[in-house]
Amino acid sequence: MNAFDEELNSRLAEIRGQGLYRQLSRVDSPQGPRVEIGGQSLLNFSSNDYLGLANDPILKEAAAAALHKFGAGSGASRLICGSLAPHHDLEDALAAFKGAEAALSFSSGYATALGAICALVDNNDVIVVDKLVHASIVDAARLSGAKLRVFGHNNLNDLAKILQWADRRHAAPPLTPAGRRPRTLIVTESIFSMDGDQAPLRELAALKEKTGAWLMVDDAHASGLYGKSRRGLPEELGVADKIDVHMGTLGKAFGAAGGYICGSRTLIDFLINRARSFIFSTAPVPAAAAAAAAGVRFVQSDAGEQRRNRLWSNAALVSRHLNTQGGAIIPIMIGGEEKAVQMAAALRKEGVFIPAIRHPTVSQGQARLRLTATAAHSRAEMEQLLSALRAVNLISNS
Repeated sequence: MNAFDEELNSRLAEIRGQGLYRQLSRVDSPQGPRVEIGGQSLLNFSSNDYLGLANDPILKEAAAAALHKFGAGSGASRLICGSLAPHHDLEDALAAFKGAEAALSFSSGYATALGAICALVDNNDVIVVDKLVHASIVDAARLSGAKLRVFGHNNLNDLAKILQWADRRHAAPPLTPAGRRPRTLIVTESIFSMDGDQAPLRELAALKEKTGAWLMVDDAHASGLYGKSRRGLPEELGVADKIDVHMGTLGKAFGAAGGYICGSRTLIDFLINRARSFIFSTAPVPAAAAAAAAGVRFVQSDAGEQRRNRLWSNAALVSRHLNTQGGAIIPIMIGGEEKAVQMAAALRKEGVFIPAIRHPTVSQGQARLRLTATAAHSRAEMEQLLSALRAVNLISNS
């Protein structure tokens, strides 16, 4: 073994010693309520495929049609010759769905956060994020060069103090070297990905209006699930028009892959010219864009509403037994990293797949099983889950 690998082995040993070592689990089946892992059929309660669209014939047919018409790859970045019709169809569908002037799609949610945040703010500006936002937002905030401030999770008083500090900071000098006013960007998730709780979007929007800050909301885990038209939590709370930057992903309720930004035509034109993860990436494959567009259309249909209702029914069943708030994301707090891994292994012996979530995804000592119900789970499968949770003493037998 050479010195390079010896050093990495030493680092891996440290990771193992902390109970944080991770390995990939090969899945030999499509995403669905059951998956094949290691030759075993397991009930899958770990997926973000909330409406069960990832293996739906409607999306597969849309992907296959795009594959046959436009090929396997896009050939280049969107600004060269890779801006194929399926990408434009997807963005038109997203803008119409969200009630926005325009939309822009990216290869992943991670690339979306990096591209948008780094385009909007720089070292003259301030970015303020909730303590529990996704790692992609944290990484983008750091990469942007803006002054990063973190407010306590959903702590509006903490945020207000930071915004007051930012206003004082922006007062001198009044303009950046480029001749523009320094700005403050607030970023939050709508439904937090690890805890499943909601951001106080009404109050955040009011603070944003009061201070003149910009507000960006990652609606990844709410789009397709909340609101009268399933547009997400901003619609449900009546503040969609108060949010400057609507971010989301296509790999959750929509059943496909990628990320997007919705907003004004001016915002989208700006990102096309300044979002580096968009400019310098080969365009996503046309089949993925076509599948995502089909997912966006499905969510708005009567069948989409029926699936949403089935999802909430399944989530409520589990939540009643775990005494949680009833969202699609149901964290089962364990605490220690090794204990969480042991509980996940015990559930796997019972035929249920729910991997342990550990640091750095969550804070040390906050390891958990992140259970996600979907519309695709039958009542019998939900009952099998409850039996497994009883067998490992995560819920009582009463």
